[in-house]
Amino acid sequence: MSRVLVSGATGFVGHHLCDLLASLGNEVVGTTRSNTIDSGSLSYELKTIPDIGDDVDWNPILDGVDYVVHLAARVHVMRDVEKDALSAFRRVNVAGTVNLLRYLGSSRVKRLIYLSTVKVHGDLTNDRPFSASDSPAPNDPYAQSKLEAEQHVEQISAEAGLETVIIRPPLVYGPGVGGNFASLLKMIHKGIPLPFGLINNSRSLVSVENLCSLICECLTNSAAPGKTFLVSDYDDVSTPELIRLVASSMYRPARLLPVPVSILKLAATMLGQSAAMSRLTGSLQVDIGETMRTLNWKPPVSVPDGIRTTTAWYKLQQADD
Repeated sequence: MSRVLVSGATGFVGHHLCDLLASLGNEVVGTTRSNTIDSGSLSYELKTIPDIGDDVDWNPILDGVDYVVHLAARVHVMRDVEKDALSAFRRVNVAGTVNLLRYLGSSRVKRLIYLSTVKVHGDLTNDRPFSASDSPAPNDPYAQSKLEAEQHVEQISAEAGLETVIIRPPLVYGPGVGGNFASLLKMIHKGIPLPFGLINNSRSLVSVENLCSLICECLTNSAAPGKTFLVSDYDDVSTPELIRLVASSMYRPARLLPVPVSILKLAATMLGQSAAMSRLTGSLQVDIGETMRTLNWKPPVSVPDGIRTTTAWYKLQQADD
């Protein structure tokens, strides 16, 4: 039995990952910023720490730990109120990661899994999907901070002799999802017409189950150390296809209006939402062939199954409210 530390354990991905690790027979310890969570109902040990930064003392938390999965981060914010957004991201995502790496160098930890983002490659693809070997091209402060953290992971771990794996997921969905995906679920559930019927794009998504499966594989697979992996459900969908899948699994009609993309972009520009509309109408695909070949792994959950699990969770939440 291995002892695994998961930072950001009570977040969307962290909660699912800790439960999966515990179900596989691991001794799991997670960290969280919140001191209001009832840890007695969890399948893992939970430790409260302050905001991830350069002043966290990891020594007592790392006691007896064999593997670390570093999820905790300041995540992408659509309307950031920080005057210097890059500095705010760097305080957590870069300085916090560097601080953890320094403690790992003098610990018994065998391997670190660092969760990054596909956004280090950019927000859109054109003629081909992203591959892990593509040159980084981050275009916002969040992605820039994650790329800088990746670079420190590679440099410091090499100096310390620590095995590391970097994973770059696209949009993650599943039970407990928030943000824009949760907003989409709400609109479809309410039967709100959506003006996206003429969008012709292709998006890579990853269910939280598939992402957690890959993380667990990377913890012990001998081919993983030193690698950077992209991950997805291996079945890309267009925006209208996604809406139809969600609507079907909710037993709701897919109310898609045939509005020209040029009109959508013009309206978004007038509302100051051109970047968000570009992501909605454009393509973002990742090639996970190298991930599957290197690890002899494939996503265990299909897109339709992942959507069904997500919508079942959403409808249960509505019934409880």
